Amino acid sequence: MRAHADDLRDEVDDQELVAAVERAWRRAPLERISARARVLCEHAARLTTRPHEIGAGDIAALRAAGCDDATITDVTNVVALFSYYNRIADGLGVDPEPDW
Repeated sequence: MRAHADDLRDEVDDQELVAAVERAWRRAPLERISARARVLCEHAARLTTRPHEIGAGDIAALRAAGCDDATITDVTNVVALFSYYNRIADGLGVDPEPDW
């Protein structure tokens, strides 16, 4: 998770926000990133933990938050790829962040 915080730190000039996301992203002021950041994060979490529950209502919520088809496709692809990479690493017993 430290690598993700470093990536966020590179994107936003708000160390307080990055620290809040690291502690508990659901309570962090994600609106400082964008109006749709929370909806995107909630969707990513749901797609990661309960993909079988994703349906038309979830896509409608993303659209209502201002996400177009390209954004919805991008978030879905990123979540799917990270899930894949994590399963490969876990399955091989790889420590993805040994220096942290």
